[in-house]
Amino acid sequence: MTPGARVSAAIEVLDAIAGGLAAEQALTRWARQSRFAGSKDRAAVRDHVFDVLRQRRTAAHYGCGETGRALMIGVLHGQGADLDTLFTGEGHAPTPLSDEERQVPDAPEDRATKNNLPDWLLPLFDAALADKADAVAVALQARGPICLRVNTARIEVPAAQALLAEDGVQTCANPLADAALTVTEGARRIRNSRAFSDGYVELQDAASQAVVAALPLGGRVLDYCAGGGGKALALAMDPSREITAHDIDPRRMSDLTPRAERAGVSITLADAEQAKAGGPYDLVLCDAPCSGSGAWRRAAEGKWTLTPDRLAELTGIQDQILDTAAALTAPQGVLAYATCSLFREENEARVEAFLTRHPAWKIARMDRYDVTPDGDGFFSAQLTRD
Repeated sequence: MTPGARVSAAIEVLDAIAGGLAAEQALTRWARQSRFAGSKDRAAVRDHVFDVLRQRRTAAHYGCGETGRALMIGVLHGQGADLDTLFTGEGHAPTPLSDEERQVPDAPEDRATKNNLPDWLLPLFDAALADKADAVAVALQARGPICLRVNTARIEVPAAQALLAEDGVQTCANPLADAALTVTEGARRIRNSRAFSDGYVELQDAASQAVVAALPLGGRVLDYCAGGGGKALALAMDPSREITAHDIDPRRMSDLTPRAERAGVSITLADAEQAKAGGPYDLVLCDAPCSGSGAWRRAAEGKWTLTPDRLAELTGIQDQILDTAAALTAPQGVLAYATCSLFREENEARVEAFLTRHPAWKIARMDRYDVTPDGDGFFSAQLTRD
């Protein structure tokens, strides 16, 4: 595909998203209908779409509209692209720009547009991040780092780096966690690398790794909201732990068993009754469903689809999870609560509400991880009984 054809494809996907499809669904549908597109083409189209989703308000401002075409014009203006070489009308490229489309508006002046946020989220950013709010909002407009977790139960970090380098994947140490690496070159070669296929490394954000690295070692552990199982796998690097993973939707854990086998670790999957029967646990980790605002670089659609009602619904779910998990925690155990959210409503406020409902508990440790070039935004709290 030519660069112009890739832009046309991105416009098609963006229009499908505007029509009600989720971003991943729209991209998958386009890929299935476009068998001619190679892996580099699919990656380029995906990059265009997510660049727009991260910067939708400024893209609409500079493109003077909300259509897929207008959004692509706007985001490409912001990137300093030569639009005349992309909008040629030749082959599968989009039609040339009109005189009106060639007019570039002045830079936006309102804070929400500059920060690429819905208006209602600005107070939440301010309340949680204070003088860092604008900087974090800007950071969320860029692509996030690609991070790996080295399976230190089987290989040392330098040896893993050397193995990755043999397959063209260059990395550097990530300061957020001892086992974390940031990929600097060859990210698209990771899944075909020996280090990945043999279970020496896993894809995992470095801040997510830091949350796990701060947890106490050993004992019987329940990953109560396991999802795909990234944190369960990280927990299992400590051989003195006995790991059980549970998720309200078992389908999310469908590939956890083969991933554990590849990593050379043992993880028991449990439904709600099995998780309850297996308690109490020395450590219960609740990586709760949340807005995902700390990871909006990777799932940028979330900041445009989140609503006040959905946020309120999430905080109710988070309260329920904490109450249930507390009953599964041993008397001397640790209840760990984590989110990839920036918002105080989902973080400190949930911990405060839990302590009000359960006065016998106290905060043993609480951490915030900012959105940085090294990792996503995360929050974690470790709770123990007084």
